[in-house]
Amino acid sequence: MRELQHLNKYFLKYKSQLFIGIIITIVARLFLLYTPRYVKQIFVIIENFSANIITKEVFRSQLTEAILYIVGAAIIGGVLTFFMRQYIINVSRYIEFDLKNEVYQQYQKLSLNFYKKNRTGDLMNRITEDVSRVRMYAGPAIMYSINTITLFIIVIIYMMKASPKLTLYTIVPLPILSIIIYKLSKEIHKRSTIVQEYLSKLSTFTQESFSGISVIKAYGIEPQTSANFKDLADGSKEKQISLARVQAWFFPTMILLIGVSNLLVIYIGGMQYINGEIESIGTIAEFIIYVNMLTWPVATVGWVTSIVQQAEASQKRINEFLKFEPEIKNPTDIPSKINGNITFKNVSFTYDDTNIQALNNLSFHIKEGETLAILGKTGSGKSTILDLIGRLYDIDEGSILIDDTEINLVNLENLRDSIGYVPQDAFLFSDSIKNNIKFGKQDATDEEVIEAAKNAQVHKNIIAFNNGYDTKLGERGITLSGGQKQRVSIARAIIKSPKILLFDDCLSAVDTETEEKILNNLTKLTKGKTSIIVSHRVSSAKNADKIIVLDNGKIVQEGTHDTLINIDGYYKHLYLKQLSETF
Repeated sequence: MRELQHLNKYFLKYKSQLFIGIIITIVARLFLLYTPRYVKQIFVIIENFSANIITKEVFRSQLTEAILYIVGAAIIGGVLTFFMRQYIINVSRYIEFDLKNEVYQQYQKLSLNFYKKNRTGDLMNRITEDVSRVRMYAGPAIMYSINTITLFIIVIIYMMKASPKLTLYTIVPLPILSIIIYKLSKEIHKRSTIVQEYLSKLSTFTQESFSGISVIKAYGIEPQTSANFKDLADGSKEKQISLARVQAWFFPTMILLIGVSNLLVIYIGGMQYINGEIESIGTIAEFIIYVNMLTWPVATVGWVTSIVQQAEASQKRINEFLKFEPEIKNPTDIPSKINGNITFKNVSFTYDDTNIQALNNLSFHIKEGETLAILGKTGSGKSTILDLIGRLYDIDEGSILIDDTEINLVNLENLRDSIGYVPQDAFLFSDSIKNNIKFGKQDATDEEVIEAAKNAQVHKNIIAFNNGYDTKLGERGITLSGGQKQRVSIARAIIKSPKILLFDDCLSAVDTETEEKILNNLTKLTKGKTSIIVSHRVSSAKNADKIIVLDNGKIVQEGTHDTLINIDGYYKHLYLKQLSETF
């Protein structure tokens, strides 16, 4: 239960609703106990009438009164049970909502390194399946526990008053039932876990298949893919059947032991009635109802124990991530004004997950409003520079200054809010094109969205769709071509009008003519803004105020376009190569 102590703050938050729910639970059980008592009374009334102790009129009056008490108590008990569930079960839903938000907020805070080391499926499972299991503890487990304790105490007291001997014989099968249900619940939990693992594998396989359907079709491997899916599905089916076999014992076992208890009541009670140990045959009927009232609560002891075990395991998994300290933290709540001066001083950085050194003693400076172009071979460290400016990682050595302030002392929210970032892999959400562009500025008007799209040279493509800007995109923007995705991503960045613009090879899928138009528009839009363009094309870099060429995380060339094309080196060779390809 130690891991579940994390939920105590939520129980305190909703203590009023829980307290009311507990009171209603106790009162509801008390009203339901009217039924067996008045059933016994009915038998007594019938016996009195048969023995001519009461008249026909009195018989009718007493019988009607007893029936009305039973019906009234059942209605009141039912209404109270409804409100009991409304209070206690609703609280579990509130806790589920709060816990999911807490987990999601933690996910938002965690650094990129965390996501590189953990699988997306596992992260999703903790915020869905694990939280749902915890909810079962916060709602049904608590409700049934209170219900069971209240009912068991009250019913046993009533039974002992009516016939202590019959009570002892009657409750003998109930602990056996609880133990059996516990064993079955434990086995069901174990097999359910295996079933969930197979379902996870099936979900992962189908998701990857649908995402990569173009590759599957292009290589003609549909039969092989179908065969692999069938193997997984067959395995899942076998585990599901195995689970169903165990589950099939659950209710038959309950019915059997209920039957045994009822037989004991009828036989022992009958013998006691014959021997004159109990006054009325109605006592036997009363006990049968008590037994049936106790059976489900006793059975839930094993079920609740299983729920608590599952919740404990799930909360432990959740706590592992909630206790995870983010590597990148906001150093201050004091707002920082960002102008756009950027300085790298002897910066070195190595990726933890691969141990690859991306930057080695790198130094450069960009003044506010200048444009820097970065070129180099794949893996030379170009994209890493942009990640470090956005403080997605912290450096190992050296220092990065934003307006002469160490980057790790700048307000993180202000820093990132002042950056417009166009990643190498243009990621778009499964939403409308308009909302994807407005992602950069939530309160943007339709006119601003259209203007941004025009500057990114994607407006004509968008209005060609049937629904225009309201066109819904598929997963990761699959509805659009590579070039269209890049241009929508550019529109999303420039609509924000940030102080710093970072372009990570975002024109690689665009033809030369469109690239030239976009670059001309960006030249106008980026006046007074600091811009960094990472590219493999000289055409994207030639108009920059400064160009640096990287190799193995070091600057090997630095200067303007006119300077570098006259110096023998990577930039000149790349320029001549691309110039010859143009012709």
